[in-house]
Amino acid sequence: MKYLKFVSALILVLSGLHLTAFSQQDTTTLKNIINKTSKIPELYPVEKVYLHFDKPYYSVSDTIWFKAYLTTDQNMPSPLSKIVYVDIMNSQDSLVSTLKYPVTNSMAYGNLPLDPLTFKQGNYYVRAYTVWMLNFDPDYFFSKTIPIGAAVDKELLTHFSYETSNADKGQLINARIQYKNGEKQPLANRAVNWKVISSFEEVSKGKGTTDQNGFLNVSITPRKNQVIKTGQLVTDITVADKETLNSSFKFEAIDAVNDIQFFPEGGELILGVPTQVAFKAVNAKGLGVDLSGTITDQDGNIITSFKSAHLGMGAFYVNMEEGKTYKANINFKDGTTKTVDLPKPVASGIALQVNNSNPENINLKIVANNTFFEQNKEKGVYIVAQNAGVIYYAAQTALMSQVTAAKIPKNKFPSGIIQITLFSAAGQPASERLVFILRQDAMTLNVKTDLPSYKPRQKVKMTVSAKNATEQLAGHFSVAVTDEQKVPANEDAQTTILSEMLLGSDLKGYLEKPNYYFNKTDDKKLADLDLLMLTQGYRRFTYSDILAGRYPKVTMLPEQGMNISGTLRDRTGMPVKKAGLRLTIPGRTYSAEALTSPSGVFNFQNLSIPDSSQVVISAKYGTNGSNLMIMVDPAPFPEMTHNINKVEEVMNIDSTLNNYLSNSRKQYSHLRQLKEVKITGAPIKKVSHADYSALSSLPMMADHELGPERFSGCNDLLSCLRTMATGLTFEENNFYISRDFLAGKRVPVQIFLAGSPVDAFSISSVNINEIESIEIFLRDELGTVNRTYGTNGVISINMKKAPVGKKMSMEELRKLLPKENMVTLEPKGFSKQREFYSPRYTTPNSTAKDLRTTIYWNPRIVTDETGVVTFEFYNAEGKGTYKAVLEGLDKNGNPGRFVFRYTVK
Repeated sequence: MKYLKFVSALILVLSGLHLTAFSQQDTTTLKNIINKTSKIPELYPVEKVYLHFDKPYYSVSDTIWFKAYLTTDQNMPSPLSKIVYVDIMNSQDSLVSTLKYPVTNSMAYGNLPLDPLTFKQGNYYVRAYTVWMLNFDPDYFFSKTIPIGAAVDKELLTHFSYETSNADKGQLINARIQYKNGEKQPLANRAVNWKVISSFEEVSKGKGTTDQNGFLNVSITPRKNQVIKTGQLVTDITVADKETLNSSFKFEAIDAVNDIQFFPEGGELILGVPTQVAFKAVNAKGLGVDLSGTITDQDGNIITSFKSAHLGMGAFYVNMEEGKTYKANINFKDGTTKTVDLPKPVASGIALQVNNSNPENINLKIVANNTFFEQNKEKGVYIVAQNAGVIYYAAQTALMSQVTAAKIPKNKFPSGIIQITLFSAAGQPASERLVFILRQDAMTLNVKTDLPSYKPRQKVKMTVSAKNATEQLAGHFSVAVTDEQKVPANEDAQTTILSEMLLGSDLKGYLEKPNYYFNKTDDKKLADLDLLMLTQGYRRFTYSDILAGRYPKVTMLPEQGMNISGTLRDRTGMPVKKAGLRLTIPGRTYSAEALTSPSGVFNFQNLSIPDSSQVVISAKYGTNGSNLMIMVDPAPFPEMTHNINKVEEVMNIDSTLNNYLSNSRKQYSHLRQLKEVKITGAPIKKVSHADYSALSSLPMMADHELGPERFSGCNDLLSCLRTMATGLTFEENNFYISRDFLAGKRVPVQIFLAGSPVDAFSISSVNINEIESIEIFLRDELGTVNRTYGTNGVISINMKKAPVGKKMSMEELRKLLPKENMVTLEPKGFSKQREFYSPRYTTPNSTAKDLRTTIYWNPRIVTDETGVVTFEFYNAEGKGTYKAVLEGLDKNGNPGRFVFRYTVK
């Protein structure tokens, strides 16, 4: 424990407290807490991933450029994982693409071309992780919402808004849509047909005509005795003779009710102890809402007043008296009101109270009420302060008065969230407080250019420097220069290396405007940051679990390279020891060999397989090679998750990204897509559950559907389906509907393979390439399937049909069947890496248009021991303000960010 700071007692105490001698038992209690906690960083070190993107949003046909930073304790380079994964999900939480990159010096460089065939206009989110991180809560993955607009051949622009009301006659949703053509002219007097889909069913429909400004008003009423919670409004507008354009809009028809929660400092209110109570108020979307109010007792006497300070957060002090009750009377900024009972106080208790406003020290108090003090007088209490399991401070003292105070120097801690916990004499956690430390002396970044302003296409010479109070700093950084007129962004709302590494990666749940606290930080923002610590959850581990010896379960080890492992067995199922296997990539001069262990296990290590490559593993070169079976282990994959930043999704991409998409329309004017030609004579029908008589009674649309692309690289269908089956839980060799399973209902889901009922293990050997789709039904409304099989829910694995009308010879059939001594795989290989193109203008008067939005991207900015590096690039033709964003880590693990602007005129 290189950062452990152990002191024998708190040094500053109120009322002239005299330190007392402690027994061996007292010392043993604290040592026990330290020893058990120290296993966390030693055995379960925390890895963090952060992605620096060149822009906050994109257009179809763009390329996303990013750099991955992988760190562990104190944001130092992680020695654990050598591979990082990046998933791109759409707004339906379906996987669109997975990227895999090798990590060198804790960094990886990536890009993703936004192919128009794969990406359409919409909201996407990115999550990044390592295999080691799969052992822990996915809330700690890196996650970011990225809107992507469409500009090429855009024929329809829309703007959507809606309001929900509930009256005596039922729910009413009033929606308003404006339609414009690709030239931004209103589509006036056009016929529109619309329908609303909710829970995979059509619940309302109608038709209308746009007004002279292209607006259409839609009134949506659900069926009798029904309420629409989430839905999709689908419209078809007639733009020419027999030509219609389709658009759809997602909405959440929820009541606009504000919610508020109260968080007593230290964990609970204590009778007779003046306590700071923090609060956080959010609207129906989960965003902070401002408020004011009063605290009154049961007689209506006003005890104190309060108001929010930042994003619905604030705090007040209250001293609860015995026999009294207290209410909070709240006036929200939107005009609504609410009255809430405050939490009831405990009769006997002790709490931590912290004042974090001093730049040098954490001012800490241990406060006990009279009852607790009389029961525990002169007993030991203990303080432990840690970050990610690393203890930076520990202390002990005796409870000699009701108030004990101390100062903890902030230089004992790194920047980030510090969890301070008070333990009782028995060594049990009694109170807890989070504080945030922002070391101002850690690293200072600076960017400057050789000129104060430039001309279009002129060369820019930019210099980066990194230093702290005493020395120049070596470090690794990345820089993105964008045209701010075309790529405007709210700095406070950005996810940055500071907000992620120091804050977001250790907090659960949605973090609103994360960079606000680091953008020109002042005393006000530090005070708001302290409110965040009082109201946001931090639970990488709990002391109650650690002290009881309940440590995280680790099922996956860190990847040190690309490996393919498995087991070699003979036809009887027995493992084959000391047998040789060979791995090859058809069409490439690449091969690797492995020898099985005494238990038949093989492992091809440190492979370098390009993405989309086919791999063949053969055991036919060994003794009795024709009678062997190769069983390959499935690749690890995280469970499907929802976007925790969903509130950041852009509802109206056309209008919100108007400047950017207008430029993209010009930039990609040379690209043209062929218009879709609909062939109605002979459509190709995909196989679904409806093709199987046993499942014909199920609804036409499944609750969830997985396409074959989701299983690319999957070697064992059961293992992959366990992580991909949304709404299902796999336990004791069966799938269960998650909501019923958590409620105690243990009725399994029935699996059907090509319409025939099978058990879970039967699907492990299914040929992935033959799957048409997998449909998941969380309900059987008619109950036909559930009654027949005594189950609850259905998984239908639909297989592609064989061609009709052609007989297959026995030899052709043998070629289709997998060979027992050979297996062909398509593992996820390393994604292709490209270099960012930066033009060099030797002739400034070039007539070719330069409409770039990302002017320069360089993920390999390295400062040496002098702390300085210089590089050059050329401006585009756009005039105005250009913004350079520099991010990275120095040699000591200190994250840094600097925003620099210069003018092009």
